[in-house]
Amino acid sequence: MILTETYTLTNGVKIPKLGLGTWLLDDTQASEATRQAIQLGYRLIDTAQAYGNEAGVGEGVRTCGVPRTDLFIASKVAAEHKTYDSAAASIDGTLQKMGLEYLDLMIIHSPQPWK
Repeated sequence: MILTETYTLTNGVKIPKLGLGTWLLDDTQASEATRQAIQLGYRLIDTAQAYGNEAGVGEGVRTCGVPRTDLFIASKVAAEHKTYDSAAASIDGTLQKMGLEYLDLMIIHSPQPWK
């Protein structure tokens, strides 16, 4: 079943092939969608600082009944955070908003060098 299939990254970490994207969901919708998706068997949940729903996704993860270690949670650094210090502070903010100790993947949402 696709929900249990993974890709292995070069560092040995396994990432699920299919995940729940949370774009356009507010915090309440994201929380409920996250819980329901995890109950259905999803293990990868994706959000972003720009989506404005990291708190809701975090709540869904914390209250889903599945151990955090069994989930793969990804978020994205907002486009305006182009310096190391700004990106690092935004990542700390994401962890605080989500109420999580760690993320499995944090990527740059829009790496274009716009001004």
